[in-house]
Amino acid sequence: MIYEKRVAGTTVWGTIFGFISWGLIVIFGAIPPTGAASIIISRGLMGFVIGISAWKISWWLHGSLIGLFFGLTSGFASVWAGYGWGGGFTLLLLTGIIFGFLTELLTTVVFKAEMREPEYREEKRKEEKKEE
Repeated sequence: MIYEKRVAGTTVWGTIFGFISWGLIVIFGAIPPTGAASIIISRGLMGFVIGISAWKISWWLHGSLIGLFFGLTSGFASVWAGYGWGGGFTLLLLTGIIFGFLTELLTTVVFKAEMREPEYREEKRKEEKKEE
């Protein structure tokens, strides 16, 4: 079983941060609706990946590294779309890292939905102990 509270929380926070990223990008110039949608969806997907990942590292590094990955992909897409390295790539890379960190902070620390192993493994272990 996936920890539903964690996945829902990280996905919602990622989507909220997607809207914030879009608002920050608009400061540097107009962006087409498809670009806005891709930023919002990318951040929502980042949140979802943070939620389903059970990577065994500290929460702050976990969010920052996944944010870095999604920031890199979004950043290179913005350079390809002609938004340049300053207003496009750098901003999306930095907001990816920061918002990945904040997604983990809000989900893990504030709302106490920490990373954990799936519950079905715990049930199997309990059954194995009863059989012994």
